[in-house]
Amino acid sequence: MKAVYYEAFGQIPTVRDVPDPVPVPGGVVIKVEATGLCRSDWHGWMGHDPDIKLPHVPGHEFAGTVSAVGTEVTGWKVGDRVTAPFVCGCGHCRECRSGNQQVCERQFQPGFTAWGSFAEYVSIDFADANLVRLPDAMEFATAASLGCRFATSFRALVDQARVSAGEWVAVHGCGGVGLSAIMIAGALGANVVAVDIDPLKLEFARKIGAAVAIDASRAEKVTPAIRKVTDGGAHVAVDALGHPSTLFNSISCLRRRGRHVQIGLMLGEHSRPQVPMDRIVAYELHLMGSHGMQAFRYEPMLAMIEAGKLRPQALIGARIGLSEVPAALAAMDKFAGTGITVVTELS
Repeated sequence: MKAVYYEAFGQIPTVRDVPDPVPVPGGVVIKVEATGLCRSDWHGWMGHDPDIKLPHVPGHEFAGTVSAVGTEVTGWKVGDRVTAPFVCGCGHCRECRSGNQQVCERQFQPGFTAWGSFAEYVSIDFADANLVRLPDAMEFATAASLGCRFATSFRALVDQARVSAGEWVAVHGCGGVGLSAIMIAGALGANVVAVDIDPLKLEFARKIGAAVAIDASRAEKVTPAIRKVTDGGAHVAVDALGHPSTLFNSISCLRRRGRHVQIGLMLGEHSRPQVPMDRIVAYELHLMGSHGMQAFRYEPMLAMIEAGKLRPQALIGARIGLSEVPAALAAMDKFAGTGITVVTELS
């Protein structure tokens, strides 16, 4: 099969022929019909993830059809239309038994702990615990765009922050994660403040539901601007980018007893950022991380999509072929473009 492949971190990948995957007894092989390009893939390519062993095939946001089934799999068959969380639980550890597969002690991550979906086929372990059946009417590109960004944002706002209608939600960073969070928060009835330095991204954020857009490159101080428009601070704030400045602003813009959710990865030199601890203590702020979403929690999200309350397909900014992935991956440090890039030509 053809796959995007690299042998050294930071080295421009190539598209080459590699062996087809074979399912383990509890796994399946999926024919990839669409796969998303995510900044997490860039972090992995840069060597920020210790789980990646070289050589490597990246890619972790995908949708497709089951093409081969392991001997111990009971719930899936060839031809099923599926996707899976980017964090797949083993199904047996303490966290999995408690329903928290997103922090599984022995998690399987396509594109990180194993070869990923920038290929014609991808192998997924622990299939019975992790595959998600797709609605028949859902386009594969839409399903791939759910990936780690939309699904992670859904869990961050619904399960972690427990956003309520009428609350103010500030989203720092309007890339794929941020735009997903804006759409989801709006669907939950929240009032959304979008923050970014790119006017085009802020304009798009307004189109998908942001009530207020703040240009961080022009605003003298972001947090006072948010506190002013929200009459005291946001109830919930999300760092959707993963940078010391957006993290600091996200925490600082909260009102008393506010909730901060960290979605954007803080890796490499940014892994130990400063936080406004004085405000965290004085305001009794709640700080949470959000690391993917369990397979069984996809059901309410898919129901909202089928009902038209969420439209993740509107966030797809570009569709490219597998041959374009190496250059697109290398350019992800520039944060160019609006929305989510999806690979839809795999052969």
